[in-house]
Amino acid sequence: MSSAADEFVVSHSKVESLREGRTILRQEANALAGLSKRLGTEFCDAVETISDCTGTVIVTGMGKAGLIAQKIAATFSSTGTKSYFLHPAEAVHGDLGCLDSRDILLVLSNSGETEEVCQILPTIKHMQIPILAVTASETSTLGSTADITLCLGRVREAGQHGLAPSTSTTMMLAMGDALALVVSRKKDFTPQKFAELHPGGSLGAQLKQVHEIMRTKPDLRIASEDSTVRDVFVSLSKPGRRTGAVMLVDEQGRLSGLFTDSDLAKLLEQRMDEQLDRRIADVMTCDPLTIDAEDRMQNVVDILSEKKVSELPVVDEDYKPIGLIDITDVIGLLPQESVE
Repeated sequence: MSSAADEFVVSHSKVESLREGRTILRQEANALAGLSKRLGTEFCDAVETISDCTGTVIVTGMGKAGLIAQKIAATFSSTGTKSYFLHPAEAVHGDLGCLDSRDILLVLSNSGETEEVCQILPTIKHMQIPILAVTASETSTLGSTADITLCLGRVREAGQHGLAPSTSTTMMLAMGDALALVVSRKKDFTPQKFAELHPGGSLGAQLKQVHEIMRTKPDLRIASEDSTVRDVFVSLSKPGRRTGAVMLVDEQGRLSGLFTDSDLAKLLEQRMDEQLDRRIADVMTCDPLTIDAEDRMQNVVDILSEKKVSELPVVDEDYKPIGLIDITDVIGLLPQESVE
């Protein structure tokens, strides 16, 4: 197994590439830090304008800026602000018809002189649609035409020749994120609303509530704390989707402890067969960690990962077990180090 020091040993042939890569990352990071310091009240004006918009935030840009515009539009949409991307070249050939007077146009162009972008500005002004610009200079055609201009400033693009859009597009992307997330906060966009828009994949699973994922009867194994270990495992033998733990309850049906398959294995490995005929309450884990059915699965993932447990009982307001999350149910959501 390699040591931590070995991981930082770099061959001579790779040193120059690594140095150049780090330089590019630092250059872009420094540009973002500078942009943060320069951000002024025009940003607040842009946030207010977007928050008050009763139509759609239409984002446009050409080339690399257009690709960034598409991502910004997607971020707005996923955080509670209706938005879509409009290609400026298609716009001048009829797609301007999709615009409405209630909309806002967010335009990205570093130079502020992109031909396809500048062509649509007079029509947008005639339609009295507010124009928000993200550009390098307020004196450019775009900057001087826009109602609100978020100025990036003149920056050198990253890399040896400084030609390909890189630092400028990173700044555009960050500015778009800042706008979308601040607007989202002003709109009180909750995790619940976020979950509704992200039902698929790992992210969607983490945003679901526990009751949507948990195992319920008849998959649960629940027994009295007064039963013996042997009786519990004989009587609660279940085929199929079996949980890895038995939830033990007191006379009122409230959760009092947890006894896992691993606990049983330890008794057998240590040749403590006599324990099998004792009350399971004597060997169970008392007062186990629990979760509420309305909690988010992200909280479950955090608990399983941090506390290094494999089963998490779900209890109601009377502390009676109503479900269970088994680590195998969320294995794909756990950090990699938690499942190794």
